[in-house]
Amino acid sequence: MRIGVDLGGTKIEILALDESGAILLRERVSTPQEEYQAVIRAIGDLVLTAEKKLGGRGSVGVAIPGTISPQTGLVKNANSTHLIGHPLDRDLAAALGRLVRVANDANCFVLSEASDGAAAGDDVVFGIIAGTGVGGGVCVGGRLLVGAHAIAGEWGHNSLPAPRDDERPGPSCYCGRAGCIETWCSGPAVMAQYERATGRRMVATDIAHAASSGDVAAARVMDDWFDRMARAIASVVNILDPDAIVMGGGLSKIEALYAELPARIEQYAFHPEGRTKIVRNRHGDSSGVRGAAWLWAPGEVNAGLPR
Repeated sequence: MRIGVDLGGTKIEILALDESGAILLRERVSTPQEEYQAVIRAIGDLVLTAEKKLGGRGSVGVAIPGTISPQTGLVKNANSTHLIGHPLDRDLAAALGRLVRVANDANCFVLSEASDGAAAGDDVVFGIIAGTGVGGGVCVGGRLLVGAHAIAGEWGHNSLPAPRDDERPGPSCYCGRAGCIETWCSGPAVMAQYERATGRRMVATDIAHAASSGDVAAARVMDDWFDRMARAIASVVNILDPDAIVMGGGLSKIEALYAELPARIEQYAFHPEGRTKIVRNRHGDSSGVRGAAWLWAPGEVNAGLPR
């Protein structure tokens, strides 16, 4: 049995899978706010209660909105700031009496979709989460690429490629730079672009709907978004040449994205022999927690169990 936990800012979700990937149990509780030890207790209680209900023990993987630093072993880059600077995997291991694997939620998303989701059977998979922010992860041969600094796939903090004159220097980013892909292509960025053009506030998915319904300003904003996304993704295609790109996050619900992006990426990428495969995620909001469960491969599940 594999157990996955998705630690979010407002909720903690637990999922137990059998060897075939079928769901045995799925539950959610509210995330304790601003107290690290309360988070440890909440996850520990969820896991132990689930195992009691199911009558067995499982390996445990946890998806977090940040990552464990390979240098320090402590959480970094987490928007849930009370996690930063703590050895989350080691503290959970102590609470549960077994090894626990912790990974970035975008990495868990791509692992899930490459394992038994929209990109199952594809060798090189790039996962994109586009919503409040823009993040990504890389999976090759069914295994995550994490990197020496645990930032593999963080393409949202690359500069927007081939910026036009009116795109320089670009909006300021919280990372301290300007013109990051995230500042141009996230949901809030699209919303701000439409508001500047019209004086009206509308979320990105509604802007996309308005564009398809004849709103000229919305159509212009969406055309710019497709072009920027295509430039940004083409730079990834030139490096990884992925068999599939899986879209996640709120912006993955924009239908036009799947018709617009492949041809535009082909235009910007370095002479691909055909269009890049871009697919919508299969597991939706469950991808993170499913990927957390898949952090333990079939042949090594027992390594995560108590001895």
